[in-house]
Amino acid sequence: MSQTDHQQAKRRPDRAALVIAAALAIVAVVIAWSTASHGAGANYARVGPTTFPYFIAAVFLGLSIWTAFEAFRGDFPEREHQEISPILWIVGGLVAQMLLLKVAGFAIATGLLFAATARAFGRGPLWQTIPIGLVLSFIIWIIFAKGLQLSLPAGPLERLF
Repeated sequence: MSQTDHQQAKRRPDRAALVIAAALAIVAVVIAWSTASHGAGANYARVGPTTFPYFIAAVFLGLSIWTAFEAFRGDFPEREHQEISPILWIVGGLVAQMLLLKVAGFAIATGLLFAATARAFGRGPLWQTIPIGLVLSFIIWIIFAKGLQLSLPAGPLERLF
C-alpha cells in the first residue's frame, strides 16, 4: 500500500464513533424534550427542577459533537478485534435471571447468572461455577431476606428456610 492509500484509509471517518455520536445526540434530544414536556417547575428561583436535566442534555450534545469531530479527524486509536462469545454468555445469563427470578427464586436465577458470567470471563467449567454461584447467591439471599428483612423473590430453595 502506498503512502497516499494509507493516508486515505486513515482519513476515513470512524463509523463506530459516528454511531456513538448519533446515540449521544439522540439521548440529548430525548432528555431536553422530556424536560420541556413536563412543564415548568417553580418559577421563583433561577435554578429550578429543569436546570439540571437541561445541563445534562447540553453536556450530551457537546460530547456528541466532539465525538463526531474526532471521528472525522480519525483520532481514535485502532480497536482490537472484539469477541462476541463472552458478551453472549453475559447477556444470556441476564436473560435467564430475568426469566427465572419469579419462577426459580433469587438464589437459582442469580447463581446461573454468576455461572454464565464466570464462563464469559473464562473462569472454570459450568459444572463447577453453577454450584459456587448457587451457594453465593443463597448466602446473599439469607443476608438480605433474613438479616435485613428485604423482600427478594423466593423459589424452592429459599422456601426450605
